[in-house]
Amino acid sequence: MLGVDPAVAGATGYGIVEFLGAKARLLRFGAMKLPARATFAERLREIHELISRLIAEFSPDAVAVESVFTALNIGTALKLAEVRGVVLLAAAQAQVPAHDYSPREVKASIAGYGAASKQQMQQMVSSLLGLAEYPEPPDAADALAVALCHAHAARARDRAAIAMGERIPAALATRSRIRTSRIPVIR
Repeated sequence: MLGVDPAVAGATGYGIVEFLGAKARLLRFGAMKLPARATFAERLREIHELISRLIAEFSPDAVAVESVFTALNIGTALKLAEVRGVVLLAAAQAQVPAHDYSPREVKASIAGYGAASKQQMQQMVSSLLGLAEYPEPPDAADALAVALCHAHAARARDRAAIAMGERIPAALATRSRIRTSRIPVIR
């Protein structure tokens, strides 16, 4: 599962989590912040290349992206939509399904409260992944939260389908296709 927290001016966070049953294991996380002198087009290209490389390396079964926060000013919202677009393009090019979640959905899923603070989110992500310290920078913690949110939602959909008597094809079940060998965490 690849989670992405897109950003226009700040850092775009990413987090890759593997699930073995209901147990989550952190594979990699980080954030890409480009120099202030980089043009917006360069930022889009670099974010697309980063997401494409992560998809190629980890073969996630899904990409989860935080959606545009609607209270932003229109110019920022449009640029953020463009950043999300290159993330979604990278997923589509690799034929990996993409899902989006609002910031409130992510916070409610992970912290149990849709208006949780950044620190509360870092604490919950750390707890859910069994980390000794909070994931830094906060953009990376947000991306991990998006990945965890998608995993919770996908498992809930699978359970509902089973309860309704629907058969879930093995290829669609919420199991990661990521190899299970030991992969070092790079921060």
